[in-house]
Amino acid sequence: MTAVVEACIGLGANLGDAQATVGQALACLAADPEISRLRASPLYRSAPWGRQDQPDFINACACFVTGLTPLALLEKLQALELAHGRQRLPGGHWGPRTLDLDLLLYGQQVIDLPQLQVPHRWMHARAFVLVPLADIAPQAGIAGHGTVAELLVGMDTSQVVPIGG
Repeated sequence: MTAVVEACIGLGANLGDAQATVGQALACLAADPEISRLRASPLYRSAPWGRQDQPDFINACACFVTGLTPLALLEKLQALELAHGRQRLPGGHWGPRTLDLDLLLYGQQVIDLPQLQVPHRWMHARAFVLVPLADIAPQAGIAGHGTVAELLVGMDTSQVVPIGG
């Protein structure tokens, strides 16, 4: 049995009703018996990162407790993406998607496998990840970079806009 650990994920979507899709993904995670104490950030709208020729993204972060191993959690997240119409196409890196779920943090573990890098390799430089993560885990440490709150100091967050009230 794997020890219980707090994991943090990033959620994003920019195809279809992206706001509803992110909400549905959060509801699926909250209902999952292998996930408990789910805390989710508010939703944000952000400009695309990497490829600019696509719609803005809806982003959020969630942290929860799980006994799943990192790879089992990754498999669960990828199955949830597929259930929401995610297609992984060659050359589609950073492109538009119906749902994107990234495993950002898995406790304090550093994982470097071909299919999974934790902490997520670019999260420390992405305002669209750090802003929502700061809502629920500002003191979370990102190995080699500092805490979420520390990384946000001086970062341009103007392209990450809260949705609604």
